[in-house]
Amino acid sequence: MIPLSILDLVPVCEGSGPREAMEATALLAQCAEQQGYKRFWIAEHHGMDGIGGGATAVVLAHVGHATSTIRIGAGGIMLPNHNPFVIAEQFGTLDALFPGRIDLGLGRAPGADGRIANAMRKDIVGASEYFPQDVAELRAYFSGEPRMPIAPVPGTCAEVEMWMLGSSLFGAQLAAMLGLPYAFASHFAPAHLDEALRIYRREFRPSRTLDKPHAMAAMTVFTAETDEEAQTLASSQEQMFVAIRSGLTPKVQPPVAGYRTGLPVKAQAMLDQIGQASAVGSPTTVRAAVSRFVERTRADELIIAGVTFEPAARRRSLELTMQALT
Repeated sequence: MIPLSILDLVPVCEGSGPREAMEATALLAQCAEQQGYKRFWIAEHHGMDGIGGGATAVVLAHVGHATSTIRIGAGGIMLPNHNPFVIAEQFGTLDALFPGRIDLGLGRAPGADGRIANAMRKDIVGASEYFPQDVAELRAYFSGEPRMPIAPVPGTCAEVEMWMLGSSLFGAQLAAMLGLPYAFASHFAPAHLDEALRIYRREFRPSRTLDKPHAMAAMTVFTAETDEEAQTLASSQEQMFVAIRSGLTPKVQPPVAGYRTGLPVKAQAMLDQIGQASAVGSPTTVRAAVSRFVERTRADELIIAGVTFEPAARRRSLELTMQALT
């Protein structure tokens, strides 16, 4: 099986708060390390009651101190929200704390709405237009290019592994042009997955850090003892997706057996569309679904997402998933 990694949203569950979410994330990272997962990534989101990873670099420092060998990183940093120099300092600092373990996935989508843009005092739409230039600037900081007017400390010559993220074709084209590894967010936006991977592989230009295309695809995976248990486990995330599409951002809710059967047809269709890149079921069911997905995409790595209400249930899902796929 190809390398497996974990994407975590630092879920904040009903009846608890950010402190408990941070503790659960550290335990999840320790579990992933023990089980042999390659990377543990945190995603940047803002203004959502159920997601606690907004201060991504700070959360990664917490995860880094809780682990010792697994690669840790951002999946990703939404660069239009930030100044490239500040990100170079933040991830340069992480590299100084945890040398040889830091990944930096970069996305163009703001991960925020107008309210967050105002709070950040950022023209996020305008900043998105400069995304390629900002990526190149950030790369120059890390490589220590002498043409840069100022050197981030820490940051200059940091061994940070940069990735391009995407949920459309733009990221694939940019990753190919810059010779960066590419991760596609198929766990929530699977529509353009196959075309994006084709473009990335066809247009890839070797760089100083990567001589051939390297693609990671994201899947939603819930593994339990039986198909029914896994489907119930997945219902907390399904509730979150339905709420978000309705303009709500509640905390993660307890699982509900048979949740989908009571939903309107439109909501069921939305979950079916998102679930094209998913594996939910017993170890046997998950093994078959993941194998089909890998055969279809020819991905070099998989990164696994999935929000549960009970943190222990996610850890158990990780264990069963690794057992099923190795």
